[in-house]
Amino acid sequence: MKIVVTGSLGNVGKPLATDLANQGHDVIVISSKEEKRKDIEQIGAKAAIGSIEDVNFLESAFEGANAIFALIPPNMLEADPRAYYKRIANNYANAVRKTGVKRLVQLSSVGADLDSGTGFILGSHDAEEIFNSLDGVSVTNLRPGYFYVNLFGLADMVKHMGFIATNYGGDTKFPMVDPADIATVAAEELSKSGGEKVVYISGEDITANEAAKKLGEAIGKPNLEWKKIDNEQMTAGLSQSGMPDVVIKNFVEMGHAIATGALREDYDKHQPIIGKVKLKDFAPKFAAAVNG
Repeated sequence: MKIVVTGSLGNVGKPLATDLANQGHDVIVISSKEEKRKDIEQIGAKAAIGSIEDVNFLESAFEGANAIFALIPPNMLEADPRAYYKRIANNYANAVRKTGVKRLVQLSSVGADLDSGTGFILGSHDAEEIFNSLDGVSVTNLRPGYFYVNLFGLADMVKHMGFIATNYGGDTKFPMVDPADIATVAAEELSKSGGEKVVYISGEDITANEAAKKLGEAIGKPNLEWKKIDNEQMTAGLSQSGMPDVVIKNFVEMGHAIATGALREDYDKHQPIIGKVKLKDFAPKFAAAVNG
């Protein structure tokens, strides 16, 4: 099969493209950076270098493909993140229509069923609606939980303050998952001519306190706390980092949706695919980031 992977060689894209190439598929990886060409070719894939803002480029890359892995790379510089997600999703959708691709697997998110109050995840909600409207295309929306690698963003806080503090800490429970396990599921779905509309993926469904204990043990601080702070405190803390207001607003909204349980309501109605990687497996990498 000819399979196009968008999103370059990121946390999901690299293991996915590698798996697909090892399975003998004709894999094309889209990247905006020419310097990625060598890395893409080293894993046995072909590079398509260009901008996902350019529909003509996408049409050229999608031509003759049996399946597309649609990933919209986060862009924190966008003044309107939701409009950005819609724009890129429409670019992918238009290229799919023009080239006649019949299979699309999108990297979405837990909470993408909601149309308000989820911050950045609203972009995934909009993308799902755009892709689901494609006539004659079998679409599967992968809704993974919280990426383990996102914990790296908390490493400096742990290193310098000795605790974790977000507006969804304490006994808040949420699914977490490793990108490699997402890639495994994506590779399986892309190899099919059709599949379920929505597939949830989790590695482990644990509370913030339980996560803090496992991370703390890895860094030699078994009493590490993951404190739950209010939205105002979260906003103030992120403001000190110099983060743009629109990004802060989206992070706080998303965290609040995790804290209230709204983000996982639909997740709890389904049986997720459980990945192999657990938090204890990821914890040594977190420890290296903290201690390094």
